[in-house]
Amino acid sequence: MEKETSPQREHKDRLFKAIFGRDTAESKKWRLELYNALNGTQLTDPDELKVNTIENVIYISMKNDISFLVDDQICLYEQQSSFNQNMALRGFLYFSQLYQKYLAENQKDPSRNGRIMIPTPRFFVFYNGGAQKESRQKMRLSDSFIVPDKSGDFEWTAIILNVNLSGGESLVKTCRPLYDYSRFVAKVREESKSGSPSRAEMEKAVDWAIKENLLDGFFVRQKAEVLGMILEEFNREIYEKNVREDGYLEGRAEGLEEGREEKAVEDARNFKAAGVDVNIIAKCVGLSVEEVAQL
Repeated sequence: MEKETSPQREHKDRLFKAIFGRDTAESKKWRLELYNALNGTQLTDPDELKVNTIENVIYISMKNDISFLVDDQICLYEQQSSFNQNMALRGFLYFSQLYQKYLAENQKDPSRNGRIMIPTPRFFVFYNGGAQKESRQKMRLSDSFIVPDKSGDFEWTAIILNVNLSGGESLVKTCRPLYDYSRFVAKVREESKSGSPSRAEMEKAVDWAIKENLLDGFFVRQKAEVLGMILEEFNREIYEKNVREDGYLEGRAEGLEEGREEKAVEDARNFKAAGVDVNIIAKCVGLSVEEVAQL
């Protein structure tokens, strides 16, 4: 019997994207603060960062007229509540789309002989799931190669930052909007420890954020939308966690069954080598007489 799949639906923005990835004055300001904290820069004009999105990912292209000392960059930011071992591969696929778009918009033809200069890529994943993870780690595309290659000639890297309050990533403390976001996520988890979060529990978390004045009143202005976003996000997280656990348990059950069959065959071979009657062997190991006879 096939497993029931979840219905296809239009998802709301993630809270991370609503805070850092929108075309509003406050979102531009917070985005610039996050960019400066990540890069150790002190840029002051939020409009220097222009945003496009690929699904739930924030793509920031930095204009090259900030300073002649700053190269063009393509920055890709993604928030994850489920730890994914394929982020380097995903980044590689995302950036291929972004570079194709860049070449088309700038009328650059890679089939010509002259070298084409392209923006420098930077890929950050902001992890705030419940599992204990390092404060910062790198995932490399070569980790997924079937044939190991340590040359570094074919590489793509995702930098995973644990932005939970207990994650140990100093970025959380140096970037106030990210700190407020992380505080709120921690409060949501605290209020929904019993399982799937209820609307009342989420309202309690939002009211707390309003009282604490997180993100300068953002939760007051966007209360209804934030409630919708976090209810969808956390229920989706729980759903995906259950799917993963169901798959694990099913796989474990299949593995145990395979192990029992292998043990039965091994025992049957040993009995048969010792000259025991096939009918007796079949009864002892749980195989059919025909299966024993064919060994």
